[in-house]
Amino acid sequence: MVLGSVGSVRELLSVYLKGFFMGSADTIPGVSGGTIALITGIYERLIAALTAVDPATLRDLARPHDPDARRAVWDQLVRMDLPFLLTLGTGMLTAIVTLAHALETAVQQYPGPAYAFFFGLIGASAVVLYDQVDVTTPRRFGVAVVGVVLAAAVTGEASAGVSHALPVLLAAGAIAVCAMILPGVSGSFLLILLGQYEYMLGALNNFTGALAALVGDGSLGAVVDATPPVFVFVAGALVGVLTLARVIDWALSNYRAATLTFLVSLMVGGLRLPVERVLAAVSADAVTIVVAAVAGGALVFAVDSLTDDLDYA
Repeated sequence: MVLGSVGSVRELLSVYLKGFFMGSADTIPGVSGGTIALITGIYERLIAALTAVDPATLRDLARPHDPDARRAVWDQLVRMDLPFLLTLGTGMLTAIVTLAHALETAVQQYPGPAYAFFFGLIGASAVVLYDQVDVTTPRRFGVAVVGVVLAAAVTGEASAGVSHALPVLLAAGAIAVCAMILPGVSGSFLLILLGQYEYMLGALNNFTGALAALVGDGSLGAVVDATPPVFVFVAGALVGVLTLARVIDWALSNYRAATLTFLVSLMVGGLRLPVERVLAAVSADAVTIVVAAVAGGALVFAVDSLTDDLDYA
């Protein structure tokens, strides 16, 4: 592999579109960007690139005058498959920014159908993933119970007062990014679990809106005010790639069944929030709620049918 291995316009466009599909999936709770990476044939390459990132390279960046340091940085960039990561990341970012406004509008103005749709997505994802694990053994069943109880305890209306302080957003970014290496687990679902999903949609929309206004006659101060939560969340995602992603990769390699059992159980317990939001939407039409939930579940089962013969290990 060479640093310019993703170089032709056709290759770059292909990787960009795959990133766009991954970003679209990870923006919607219950749909996994990791699954899209698997479908599009880039999952193994993505994992290899992410796990090749070495924090020690930061020390070499501080010594540009040293030939050995420059050589070490170049070798690291080659291992990271940098053009691939940058192109894929640009596609993901485009999708997230594009969909954030629509999703924020949906959860604020049509909470009943929106969270019914999320319920269908998350519930169907749990069904699909539970089919891959055996929870009949006492130990595995205990892991499942802990996951369900833990998620149910920290989500729902009980999490409405959760903090959006910058350290919390840093941790949320680190945890959510791990969904990239977990086919079937959604980054947005993890944000729901942490009580940060709606807040980060609003923060991202405020930031992109301030940037757009700045091109016209907007104020630089508005951009400065909107930057901290987005910047800290992204920084957390980078920390997650360097730390938590490696931990989860190790856990999947050594305790795959138990790890998947716990993660899927978190999804089941996390269903508390969409259920409460749907029940709170007293003005929502029951038929619309049912249709939205069925549509969400059908989408996940359709994606699963496309990946039925693919290896998630």
